[in-house]
Parts: sequence; C-alpha cells; structure tokens
Amino acid sequence: MALQSGRLAVYVAFNCVILALFSFTSTAWARGSPNVMSLLQPYDFLYYSGVRAYFSGEWGKAAELLEKSIATRESLFRVRRQCHDDCMAAGTEALKKLDSEQGTMWDLWALDWVHQKAECLRFCIGRSVTHVGQLPVSADIEYEFGTRNPYNFLQVTYYKLEKLQRAASAAHTYFVANPSHLEMRNNIEKYRRMDGVTDEDFQDRESHNEKHWVLYDAALQLEANSEWKQAAEKWKACVNETLRQTEECRVQCEVASQRLPEDRGVDSVDGVFEKAAALSLSLLSCQQSCVTQVATRPGRISAQEDFLPTQLEHLHIAQFKAGDISGALQMLRSLLLFYPSDKDSLDNLQLYHETLGGDTESQSAQPAQEIVRYISHSLQEKKLLYFGMENLDFTFTDPDLWTPEDVVPESLREIWRAEKDKMNEKMKVGEQQEEVDDSGFFAGGPVPQVGVTITMDDEMLNGTNRVVLDGVMTEKECDRILQLASVAGSLGDGYRGRRSPHTPHETFEGLTVLRAVKLAQEGLVNQSDAKLLHELGERVRTVLHSYFRSPSGLFITFTHLVCRTAVTDDQKGRLDLSHPVHVDNCLLEPETKQCWKEPPAFTHRDLSAILYLNDDFDGGELFFTNRDAKTVTARVKPSCGRLVGFSSGPVNPHGVTAVTRGRRCALALWFTKEKLYRDREREEAEAVWAADGHSVVKTDEETEGGATSSRNARSQVTKEKKRERGRVTGGKDEL
Repeated sequence: MALQSGRLAVYVAFNCVILALFSFTSTAWARGSPNVMSLLQPYDFLYYSGVRAYFSGEWGKAAELLEKSIATRESLFRVRRQCHDDCMAAGTEALKKLDSEQGTMWDLWALDWVHQKAECLRFCIGRSVTHVGQLPVSADIEYEFGTRNPYNFLQVTYYKLEKLQRAASAAHTYFVANPSHLEMRNNIEKYRRMDGVTDEDFQDRESHNEKHWVLYDAALQLEANSEWKQAAEKWKACVNETLRQTEECRVQCEVASQRLPEDRGVDSVDGVFEKAAALSLSLLSCQQSCVTQVATRPGRISAQEDFLPTQLEHLHIAQFKAGDISGALQMLRSLLLFYPSDKDSLDNLQLYHETLGGDTESQSAQPAQEIVRYISHSLQEKKLLYFGMENLDFTFTDPDLWTPEDVVPESLREIWRAEKDKMNEKMKVGEQQEEVDDSGFFAGGPVPQVGVTITMDDEMLNGTNRVVLDGVMTEKECDRILQLASVAGSLGDGYRGRRSPHTPHETFEGLTVLRAVKLAQEGLVNQSDAKLLHELGERVRTVLHSYFRSPSGLFITFTHLVCRTAVTDDQKGRLDLSHPVHVDNCLLEPETKQCWKEPPAFTHRDLSAILYLNDDFDGGELFFTNRDAKTVTARVKPSCGRLVGFSSGPVNPHGVTAVTRGRRCALALWFTKEKLYRDREREEAEAVWAADGHSVVKTDEETEGGATSSRNARSQVTKEKKRERGRVTGGKDEL
C-alpha cells in the first residue's frame, strides 16, 4: 500500500486508541460468553495471594497459588497471540478500500477497519480472560516475573513440603536469571547432596523462552570445533528463532492492554488526539524495545549489541567455509542492509563474487525476505518515533546501532551524533583500558621448593598473575606419571565417554586421583605412582600459594591427569585448536569482550595450573589471549616438570594449539579459596588409604576441613560423592 507517512501515523493512532478503549471500558460481554469461573484470573492477584500464603507458612496453598500465577501468565500470553492471529483478517473489506479511497472518506475507512479488528480482539480475549485479568499489571509485577522471583518462593515452599526434586528445579530456574545470588548457589549445592535428587532435576523451567540462546551457544561451540556445516545450520535456526521471539514480543505489545498517557506520567497530554498519539508512540516504543529484550540473556543487565546482525555475520562465514557460497552471499547481502558501507562486508562480497565466477544465478541472490521485512518495518516505526520526539516531546531510546542517520530529523541529529560519538568513544576506551585482576592474588612471592626456577613472569607473559616455573618434577617422576596415564587413562574421562570432546582430530584420555587409588587397591597400578599423582597436587598448591601470595587458604578443587593424542592420518589442512579459547571461571563472549560468572562455568575456581610431563609431540602449546580470543599475548611450550600457573578469571583467556603429532600429557589442577568447593574425591582417596593403613601427608587446610582417617569417614565421603560425581566430572575446561 502506498500510504503516506501522515496517513500511516493516523492509522497507528486510530489502532492504538481503539485497542485502549476496548481494554479500559467496562462494556458488557456478549451473551453466551463462558462462566466467569472458567476464565483466566489476573495472575498478579494469584501471585500476591501466593506470597501472602508463603509468609503465613501455608506451604501447600502457597505452592498452588504461585504455580497457578506462572501458568496463568503463560496462558494469557497464548490467548493474546491466538486472538491476534484469528483477528488478522477482520475488516479486510474496509482495508482494501484504503488504497483507492480519496479525500475525506479515507480516515473513515481506516477507522472502520481498526474498529472491526479491535472488536474482534475484544470478543476473542473476553471468551478466555476475565475483564480484570485483561488490565495491565504494575511495573513491580513485571519486575518480579522478569527476575523469576516466583521461583525463589517456590524453591523454599517445595523444600518445606519435602518435594526436593521440584525445589531443585525451582532453585535452578531462579539461579539462571540471578547467577550472583550466593544464597541460592549454596542452596543448589545442598540440594545436589540430598538423597533422591539427581542432575536431571536441575531443569530451567523457563528455557522455552530462551531457545535462541541455546542455539546461539551451540553454534559458537560448533564454530570453535570447525564443524562449519553444522554451525551454519545452527546459526540459521538461531536467526529464525530470534526473529520469531522478536515477533512474539511485538504481538504482546500490540494486544496487551496499554496504559493511558497519565498512567505513564505524561501530565501534559490533553485531548483525545494527543492521547491517541501518545498511546500509538508508546506502542511503537514497546515494539522497538523487543530488540533489547530478546538480545538480553537471563541474569544480565545489558543486551548484546547488534544481536541479529552478529548472527548474520557468523552465518554467512559458516556457510562460506561449509562450501555454500550462494547461501553465504544471500546472508551477506542481508547483513549489508544493516550496514551498507561496512568495508569488511563489501570485501567479502567481492570475494564471494569472485568465488562464484560465472554462476550468474547464484550471484544474483537477493537478501532474505524476512530480513528485508524486519528492517522495513523497524525503519517505519523509528521515523514515527523520531517524529514524536521532535514534535510531541516524546522520549525514545533507539535500541539499534545500525539506524541510518537520514531517519533522524535534522533538528535531532546533532544530539543523536553526540550520543553515538560518546558511545563509540566509550567502547574505544574500554578496549584500551588495562585489565584489572580482582582475584586477590599478587604475583611475585617466594618459591619455597628447592630447584624450582622462575622461567617467565607477568612481564614476559604480557599479562597479570601469570607464571612459568621449571624443575617442579624430575625426569623420573615424569616417566612414572606418563606410564600411569598409559596404563590407567580412560577415553573421554570427564566428558561422558566422548573420546574426542574438543576436536575430532585428537583423542582425549583422563585419570583422576580417586580412580588411580582404586586401581592401585585392585593391584592394576603401582601404589607409589598413585600416591605420587596425589602428592604432585599438594606440591603445586604449596608453590603457587606462596608465589601468588594468597592471603587466604587455597584448596585443591579438582585434579585431572589428561593426555591428548593426534589422530594419525587426520591432520592435513587442520585449522582448529586442541582446546578453544576460554576462561576457567566465567563464560567468555569474544564479540562483546564480556565474561559472565554464571553456570555452566565453574565460578568457584580462583587459580589454575598445568604441570607438563613431556615434549615429544608437535603443537600443544598453551597460549594466552585478550578478551577478543584472537589477540595472542603469550605462548608456553610444554616440557617435563614445567608448571604454568595463572588466576582463573577474565584477565587470562587461554587455549591450546592443535596437537598434530604424538601424545601430549599434563596434570591439570584448579584451586579455590572457598572451602565448600574443595576436592571431595581427594578426600575419598585419602580415606581409602587411611582405611588400608597407609599414611597420607596432609596440609593445615586439608586437616581443618578434610576427611578423618576412620572407615566411617570413608563410607560417608563415598556416599556423598556418588551423588556429586556427575556434577564434578560432567565436563571440564582442560588446559
């Protein structure tokens, strides 16, 4: 339709004012509507009732009302969506006349179309939702459900009712959106150790609203493993799901009851036309904010900028590397709709054209139509919103960085440019700012072990709290542990038996201290070698505790003897890494240079170490990077007895280069300052030795909170670890 911008503004205003009128009037429902008791009740009332029951100690009633408030909210959203779809065709006869109608009749036909659609929505929603249930909820309620607070109440309620599986699920659901909530983290650890609770019970009940993030993370992992075809499929699914989630959010803005201008604090709005304009702009602003809502992970304050363009960039690169040049060209053209003058994208466009050669059909590939519609719709909304800013004192924050300058009115461009320059300057300063390590470690302390020398320090490694020490093991000790790994190493240990968890070009074997001790008990390995494996952990702990001048106790949280072996005849043209760049205690996002301390990261890790056993292989170097995961700042070549130690936080992203020949073995260790997360498997191993009459050297830290030497202690620890082992060995970030 060739609607002029003025007419479009009138249409939007009419649309919103009619929707507002049907939401706020108390018109009687049509005859034959369902019994009021069968209609959806207001979910905010159910929630507040559940909270009152909670504080009254009525646990059964609280659980019922809180669950009902969550279910009613979901049902309300589904009803709105269904009615929106059902009423799309309402008033189409009037709509068809808009293009041909001239003069004063145009606005009447527009009003007729909007009125019919609004009447359809009013009747449709009224069949399923009470009148009170259609009213907008308060900002407080939106915040409560946005932060998943109902699940906070539910986890305590189910605990009181001794329904531990449901309590664990509610606790996990809340924790996903509140990863810094220390009390909930401790509660989850307690649930893990309770009888009858398994790893499968820790389910995110809101995951159906976050499918695009699941796809996003899966696509990144496939990229890191150079599995380009599968990565392209995941990125395409992620783009589609992001568009779907955005559209769903926009529909909720359109169908949900809108607050009148005075409810939004717009005191100066007088008259029906001003209120209609304010309502229409509020609706458009709500729909624009869906970009931010969809691009914000649960538990995070800020959205990932350029979320959709970033996915398109990943998608076209994955398609190109997978050999789908025509698909890559289409996605690149789609990306150029956001940034038409981006130099890198234009260079890639030229490359794709050259690669296609004489394939004129593929070269003529056009941008994806869903992206064309997305941008066209968004730009129309932005024009109206900026018009409201310029002429109606409306406040609007543009969620997109790609908005073209010509959309912004001339009178606002100077302010707009200043804000954009300020944002760009802030980003540049952030990139240049020196990393600050808040781990509490301070490199440069004494090295207590005789014969151990400092080979590389912070300055030589171009970082903070990094060190390379030589002489920690003798050649004979290296040979003993290498032999132990050859005899007792288990394929895919720590990765649910996946023999190649990081790259298909290498196999992975691992061995824990506890397993070595049990094998020694059975006479399958030497008892002295198992004890040496245990003692090396304490040796490393003592050296690093002193060098990094830790003011608090340092506990071993996990020890893993790992070997990576290059797959013969499968190394030609290899471009991937033995282990992708990562951070040990947070989730690294190279695109945003953020590192998020939340599950599934091992957030309790404070200090990391790797003790090398050999050097008779090719590749396998440890390297450090900046947060972009691309700029390499230091490399370390393995050798027998060489120890690398570094703080586990975001100042030390690291990875391992591909092992292209031979077998690389090392002892990976992590340490924590929190006694709660000490390595229970080591304590169980010590209990096994104690029960068999073997002595074990203990440190002050271990004696204070470790297992006793009685058989009873052994049985208690064993029972506890059976419940924890799935969590401890479910997946590692091996160095």
